[in-house]
Amino acid sequence: MDQKERMLKGLPYLSDRDGLKEERIYAKKLLKEYNDSPDYDPERMKEVLDRLLGKHTDRLFIEPPFRCDYGYNIEVGDCFYSNYNLVILDCARVKIGDRVLFGPNVCITTAGHPIDPFQRSHNYYEYAAEITISDDVWIGANVVVNPGVTIGSGAVIGSGSVVTKDIPPMCVAAGNPCRVLREITEEDKKYYFKKKEWDVEP
Repeated sequence: MDQKERMLKGLPYLSDRDGLKEERIYAKKLLKEYNDSPDYDPERMKEVLDRLLGKHTDRLFIEPPFRCDYGYNIEVGDCFYSNYNLVILDCARVKIGDRVLFGPNVCITTAGHPIDPFQRSHNYYEYAAEITISDDVWIGANVVVNPGVTIGSGAVIGSGSVVTKDIPPMCVAAGNPCRVLREITEEDKKYYFKKKEWDVEP
């Protein structure tokens, strides 16, 4: 089993072997092309994402700048939008569902390093664990999602949160570490922000 196979299986691996370094360089070249796209050229940006991402529909937009490690481990559902400065460390699969929204400065990191300093700084091993962000999730600004986490459908993650454990569906969660604050209920349909009621038909 080579180092790329070990990475994709969630086993300890060395990131500078078996073509992994070259794959990251290739992704960086594509990201530079995406981030430097003049006038937000939609056709050019779509063509770059077609080469970079593992799976996506035509209905997505990622505001530049965007950063990732490999790209091919990222699967994006329909109607995805991310604001500026999205970072996805996709050493393992990152699965993003339909109708998901990200605020600015979201960091999705499947990558991790051993706690033991010798293993970390002498042997240089790292690992990765899959992240799943389900349908209809909204992730606020400056959120970090750690390795191995699943966020359930319809959840809202408050700004500045650090998500270290799974978050159940249909709840508002926030904090460091992120924790459930309350469930999302039918009452929430009445308001667009706090207790401000809709003055248009939502």
